[in-house]
Amino acid sequence: MTYEGPKALLTAWVSLVSNLLLTLIKIIFGLIFHSTALVADGVHNGGDVIASIATIGSMKLSNHPADREHPYGHGKAEDISTAFISIVLIVAALFLSYEAVKALFGPISSVSLWAFIAALVSALWKWLLYLYTNKAAYRYHSKSLHATAADHLADIYASIAAALGLGIGWIGSVLNIPYTHFGDPVAGIVVSILILRIAIVMIIKATNVLMESSVDENAQEKYSEVFLSFPEVKKIDILRAREHGNAVLIDAQIRIPASYTIQEGDDLTEAIRTKMLRIYPDVEEVLIHINPWYEGRELVEPDSVPHLKNK
Repeated sequence: MTYEGPKALLTAWVSLVSNLLLTLIKIIFGLIFHSTALVADGVHNGGDVIASIATIGSMKLSNHPADREHPYGHGKAEDISTAFISIVLIVAALFLSYEAVKALFGPISSVSLWAFIAALVSALWKWLLYLYTNKAAYRYHSKSLHATAADHLADIYASIAAALGLGIGWIGSVLNIPYTHFGDPVAGIVVSILILRIAIVMIIKATNVLMESSVDENAQEKYSEVFLSFPEVKKIDILRAREHGNAVLIDAQIRIPASYTIQEGDDLTEAIRTKMLRIYPDVEEVLIHINPWYEGRELVEPDSVPHLKNK
């Protein structure tokens, strides 16, 4: 596992400070220049501040070592944070949709060039922040940073839509072009739908991890190849792999020759575990159960969940 807590945490702090500054800039400029789109986008960024605080808290918690109450560690704290960020995005998308629809039927207001510039600066700032956070998310294998990067991407859409709507409205007011004031709310509705889609995909992924769902089939096939690369492994009875925070936990039952001693079986499982961890750094634990293999004898697969029979 290559997760680097302190460096990843620094990235989360950069996101928090940036979101806080952007929230103040958007709301202040929006109120001064009477821009509904900019105020709504600022409120959206306010939700991002809350999400960033949750991200930092979850990353600190996930770095805590395993203890008696949490023998598998605290890795799922980041998945809980991802789900929380998704909920914040869903609420923000619904709020932006409401504000955009209300603006469609509200009074026509003049658009300021400064509000348009503020929206452009916000979009550029968020784009640089997205590149920085997304790169860090892959480097440090952090789900919370992946969720934060997705949040930044949603903010880029929102800021571009606000800038596009404000720009159309400003040009229309200068050139007296009718109906251009509708550009802002229409763009806001479109972006709200995009943000909502991102949030739904994120919350589904986080929920799957919290519900102990398996990793995808391609990943399981790759793990199987590692087991079968050892000629002593005659068959894989069961292979289960699940995500636990930023790590993957693997449980397997394999068949090896029945003539092997306990020491030989232990040496083999340790060799498999070492190779798996070396090839796949995100794999944190490999639990291997050995079943006997007899040449020429029909194999009966064990139950996936062993159970005891009452005597």
